[in-house]
Amino acid sequence: MAEPKKKGLWSGLMRRLSTAPGSGRLEKSPPPRRASNGDAYSRRRKDERPDVPTSRRRPRRPDPRDSKGKGREQSNGHRYDSLPLDGWPPSGVSSEEELTLGHAMELISRGVPAHKGHKRPIPHASDHYYGLYTTTAGNHGDEGDAVNQHDAMTQLTTLRILGSGQPNYPWETLEQPSLAFGYGARPGTITLNYWVGLFSALPPMINLRDPGIVPRDVDLGQIFHRLQDLEGGLEDDNDELLYRLYKRFLRDPDKVFSPHKTMERQITDLVMCLSSPNWIDFSNPKNQVVTKFIYDTGPENEQQYHQFFYQLVLSLELELRINSRLHTDWAKERLMEQIPPKIQWNLALARRWKDFVRVDDYGETPESIRLRFRLRKRQVKMLKRFAQMMKWPNLTETLDELKQRDAEGALLPVSSHAMAFFSGLVLPGPTFPFLIMNSLIDIDPDKATDNLALLTHLHPHCGFQYRNSYTYWTSTSIVGKVLAPTCHEVAGWVGPARPTIDLGRSQIARIRSRKPRQHSLTPEDVISMSDRSDPLGPPSEVYPVKDYELLTPDTDDIIDTIRIEQLNFKALSDKQQSAGPKWFDASIQFAIDAVSWPLHLTYDVSFINAWPCSDGPHPLFFDYVYTTRKVDDVVNIIDWGKPSGRERSPRSTPVGGSKPTQPTVEGDDAERVLVIEAFGNSDNEVLARAWCSHWGLSAVVADIGKTCMACAIREAYAATLTVVILVEDQPEDAE
Repeated sequence: MAEPKKKGLWSGLMRRLSTAPGSGRLEKSPPPRRASNGDAYSRRRKDERPDVPTSRRRPRRPDPRDSKGKGREQSNGHRYDSLPLDGWPPSGVSSEEELTLGHAMELISRGVPAHKGHKRPIPHASDHYYGLYTTTAGNHGDEGDAVNQHDAMTQLTTLRILGSGQPNYPWETLEQPSLAFGYGARPGTITLNYWVGLFSALPPMINLRDPGIVPRDVDLGQIFHRLQDLEGGLEDDNDELLYRLYKRFLRDPDKVFSPHKTMERQITDLVMCLSSPNWIDFSNPKNQVVTKFIYDTGPENEQQYHQFFYQLVLSLELELRINSRLHTDWAKERLMEQIPPKIQWNLALARRWKDFVRVDDYGETPESIRLRFRLRKRQVKMLKRFAQMMKWPNLTETLDELKQRDAEGALLPVSSHAMAFFSGLVLPGPTFPFLIMNSLIDIDPDKATDNLALLTHLHPHCGFQYRNSYTYWTSTSIVGKVLAPTCHEVAGWVGPARPTIDLGRSQIARIRSRKPRQHSLTPEDVISMSDRSDPLGPPSEVYPVKDYELLTPDTDDIIDTIRIEQLNFKALSDKQQSAGPKWFDASIQFAIDAVSWPLHLTYDVSFINAWPCSDGPHPLFFDYVYTTRKVDDVVNIIDWGKPSGRERSPRSTPVGGSKPTQPTVEGDDAERVLVIEAFGNSDNEVLARAWCSHWGLSAVVADIGKTCMACAIREAYAATLTVVILVEDQPEDAE
C-alpha cells in the first residue's frame, strides 16, 4: 500500500529536499540594484568642504576589483609600481592631476581591507529580529583580525552548525555572536564582526509546544547499547534497520497502515519527541556545563543520569539522520534552518559526544558505565601549557598533581568542570574559559584555592588574585581588556597581571561596569558600512590627487614617561550578597611625568583589533576627519565625541600635582576620530585603553606594523567609533 503524502511543514520541506539538485549548492540571489549616477550626490572637493560635520553614510559605488600585475601600464601613460607608497603624490603624478576610477583604485585602494556589512533574518522569527555580521576582503593576505584558535586554545568555544573545521562565515556557528570570529589577534581585543554582532536583535528562547510524544521506557543498558552501536554510524541504507528506532525508543502511531520507515518521518518524530519540556534545556546558560548532570553516579542521581543519556541517544539518532550521506549539502543546510534552536543545542551535545567519547563497557547502573575520552591527552597538554603561560603561582606542585592523576586515570572525578574539560563535552559559548580555569584550580593541591571555587560563566565580568602573586581576569571583563597589553591572553583569560592590595591573598572579584556611552549600531549602519569606509570617498567621474593625503605617524618620538602605579578596587556595599564573591569598582593609577593620574574603569567598552592591510601605507580621503594626539596628552581630553567635548581646564589638578594643558579638541565634530599614538612600552597602550573605559568610548586598536593609519581610521568609520589607538608590537611585551 502506497504511503499517503504527509501534510505540513516537515513533509513539505522533505519533499523539496528530495527533489533538490544534487550539486549541494544554493542558487545566488540576483544582485541588488546599485545607485545610478542620478542617485549619488556630487562629490565634494577640498575647496567645497562645508563648515558643518559630514555624514559617514556615503553613496554606493561599484564594488572595487583588485588590480593584477606588477607595474601596470595606465591609459594616461603613467606606470604605477605595486611597491608601497613613500610619499603623496606618488612619483610621476602631479598634485593637480585628476585620476580615473581605475587609476585611483590602483594607487589608493590596492591592499585596503574592504568591510561589508550583512543583515540576515533569523529562522522562525519575525522581521523584528535579525543577525548582523561583517565580511572583509581585499588585503591580499591570509592574516585577518581574529586570533589563531589553536594558539589561543579556543577551539571548543565554537561549533559549526553543519560540517567540521573552521567556518567560512560567522553566521555558520551555533553560538552568536560567533566565537570563531570573536577573539581579536591582539590581547584584550575582539574582531570587527564580533563588535557588529553585539548589536544583533536575537529573539528570546521560547518553550516549544509539547506535542505529547512520550518515548518508551528503557533501561540504562539499552541506552548505552545503542550509543555503542552508533559509534559505527547510522544504518541509513537499510529502511528496516532505521525503523528499529520505534522498537527501541519511540512509538509509531501509524505502524499498522503507514509505518514511518522513511528518514523524513523519523526526523519529524524525533524533533517532536525532543520538544517536550521534560528534557534538559541546553540552550539555557544555567545548563551548559553539561557534565553536572552526570558527574554524580550515586543512587540519588540515577534518575537524572538516566534522563541525560536518554536525551543524548535520541539527539544522536536525530543528528546522524540529518547528516546522512544520502542528503546533499543543500538539503542539510535547508533542513537545519527548520530545526528549532532549542533542538540545535541537543544536536551540539550529540556532535561533541560523537567526536570525543566512546563506550567501553556498560551495565544497568551508572557505576557500571566505563567511558573512554579521546580528547583527554590533548586536554592534559593544553592545561599544562595554560598553567605555564599564566605563570601559575603553585606551578610545580600543580603539574605534579596533574601528572599523577593522569597516570591514575583520576582526572575526571576531580569536579564536574574538570570532567567537562577533559572529556570534551563542552557546549559552544562562554563556558569553556571557566571550565579550563576551574580545572586548574581544582587540580591545584593548595588549600587556598578553596577561596576560588565560585568562578562561574553566569558572572563573566570577574577575576581573582592568587597567593598575592598575580591577578587573573576574564577576557570579557573590563579589567582584563585594559590590562591585556601587559599580559598573555589565552583560553579566554588575561594574565598574569599585577597584584593588588585591595584583594585578599586569594580572592575572587566581580567587577561592576556600565554600558558604554557610544554603544549603538543600527542595521542601516551595518548595511552602509562599505560606503562609509570606502577608501576613494563618494563616487565620482574623476578623483583629484589633492583630495588625499598620505598619513605617516611619528614613531620616533616615543613616550617613555608613563608607568602603571597600582591597580585599585573599591568594594560595593550595595551589591554584596550574603554568599558569593564580592563586587568591586576598578581603577588604575598611572604615573605620567611623575604625576599620578587615576582613571576609573567605569564603562565596559570594547577594543576592536584592526584588520591588517597590505601594500601600505595608504592615502586617506580628506572627508575622513581625525585628530592625532600623543598618549600622554589624552588625559587632558574630556567627553570626546560629544558636542560638549572639551579639553581639561588648566585649573584642573590631577592627583599628585598639576600639568599644563593645551587645547586638544578641534571644534565639536561628533564624527572626528581621535587617533592616540601609544607607541613604546605596553603601559602606554594600557593608559589609552583605561582612558577609553573612563569615558565610555570603544576603540579600534591598530598595530602600525600590520595596519596603516589610514586603514585604521576607515575601520573606525565602518564601526561608527571615534577613537583609534595606534601601537607598535614590542618583543618584550607580555613576558
